[in-house]
Amino acid sequence: MVESRKEYTVAVVGNGSLSQDDPRIDVARAVGKSIVDEGYTLVTGGLGGLMEAACEGGRSSDGWTHGRIVGILPGHDPKSANPFVDVVIATGLDIARNAVVAHADAVVAIGGGAGTLSEMAIAWQFNRLLIAMRVDGWSGALADQKIDDRERFPDFEYDRVFGADTAEDVAKLLESMLPMYRRRYTSATTVIPRT
Repeated sequence: MVESRKEYTVAVVGNGSLSQDDPRIDVARAVGKSIVDEGYTLVTGGLGGLMEAACEGGRSSDGWTHGRIVGILPGHDPKSANPFVDVVIATGLDIARNAVVAHADAVVAIGGGAGTLSEMAIAWQFNRLLIAMRVDGWSGALADQKIDDRERFPDFEYDRVFGADTAEDVAKLLESMLPMYRRRYTSATTVIPRT
């Protein structure tokens, strides 16, 4: 049986506050629209900046239906979500919510500071497909390389943070690479039974 794309979640991470004339805002809108156009569920941190732009782009897709845009908020108040989020999850986890966002099946980074860097690093550790737009910020700095030397997929020598220039590049990478990134993270913690 072929998996439906609706079974995949794709997170967009990036700067939480940017002016509307920043070119990365347009990139985020295009990427968000493309994700929903391609039938994936869009996940963001649910707030402003690039998160809001990605959600706005997703909402503009002809493929959008209610429930396709999820916002994972750091705070307790669901009203703090941007107006384009369909499903609001107010975690109360503050910056620890980055680990929840990074748990999507794929993570697309656009620009970003320390929060985006943490989401990228966590996604890398969670064995997720990681795509980085070649723009200013951590996404541009980490595009086309590995975050560290761990061997996440021994049979896949090309594993890395995949760089992208356009929303079309992101769509192509998601289509071709997501099926290869289905292996789930397992904790390194070992439980020792009591005697």
